[in-house]
Amino acid sequence: MAHQRLCSLLIALITATGLWLAAPAYAGLPQGNAVKDPAAILRDALPFDQADLRELQHRLEGTSDDLRAKRWSALARSLSRSQALLATRRNTILTAMPEADQATADQLLDAVSEGIHQLQDDVERQDKSAFIDRRRSTLSLVGDLEALLTDDTIPAIPAEFDALPRLQGRATVTISTSQGDLTAVVDGYNAPLTAGAFIDLSLKGFYDGLPFIRAEDFYILQTGDPKGPEIGYVDPSTKKERHVPLEIRVPGEAETFYNQTFEDVGLYKATPTLPFATLGTLGWAHSDQALDDGSSQFFMFLYEAELTPAGLNLVDGRNAAFGYVVDGFDVLEELGVDDSVVSIKVIDGADRLQPHA
Repeated sequence: MAHQRLCSLLIALITATGLWLAAPAYAGLPQGNAVKDPAAILRDALPFDQADLRELQHRLEGTSDDLRAKRWSALARSLSRSQALLATRRNTILTAMPEADQATADQLLDAVSEGIHQLQDDVERQDKSAFIDRRRSTLSLVGDLEALLTDDTIPAIPAEFDALPRLQGRATVTISTSQGDLTAVVDGYNAPLTAGAFIDLSLKGFYDGLPFIRAEDFYILQTGDPKGPEIGYVDPSTKKERHVPLEIRVPGEAETFYNQTFEDVGLYKATPTLPFATLGTLGWAHSDQALDDGSSQFFMFLYEAELTPAGLNLVDGRNAAFGYVVDGFDVLEELGVDDSVVSIKVIDGADRLQPHA
């Protein structure tokens, strides 16, 4: 059976020693995004306009280098600056919130302040493990605040795609497999058509029972090829395979790029809003021959820092990312071509799916 697969430019040869072979055609690859935490990527991808809250997020995330080097004095100074930022800009952050959410935001700001205070205690005790756990929970609270500033408005979509479903906001899914369960967040803010197609098919039970058709160590794990001769989803109302365009957003660009690669638009050093920069990035597959014939097949990026470093993964700008696995990484690393999807259940955000424009 013929299978859709990633663009041929994805295929990078690896030498016997595990190094990437040089290829002149790839000399202008984008630099990529060094952030490998899916939660951090998802926070960065939220479309909102409040600089103080974003700065607080980045200050807390930026403690990683000092923590790895156990520079406790530098960590203490960084946390003091974060606490000062929160104290001086709290009212500005609060007044930026929708009026109906300000009481909730006030409580969240208290919790963030307490989290930073406890992080300072962790630094004083030089307790690295406690610091990591507490920073994660504190940044989750910051993400909750950022979500209050984000509505379900999505960028304008060209009228030629009006018949396609779209996801207005985010959805969370449980991907049950023969090896166990994964949890993923699907991002309709930045890939509304791709995320919409995935959530629509998940709600239809399309993926239930389908095998993984492609598994390449340290690279990708792909599924979504239906049983029978078809290679995508056939819309029963049209009797034709439904196609989803290549859809990529870039920070600072007003328009979403549809059916254009980074090479096509001359963005050789760009990083997409949703980069292929971490284990479990969800990507939409299309054929070698076209950018707009992706229908149902998707893949999970098997990020391996030594073999697919950020900016050298050959996927950014050529395929659309539409979400991230956020839990179940141990399961993901066990999956192969002998495994299958048991079911995909939408556990949050199904109400944000619009069947068409």
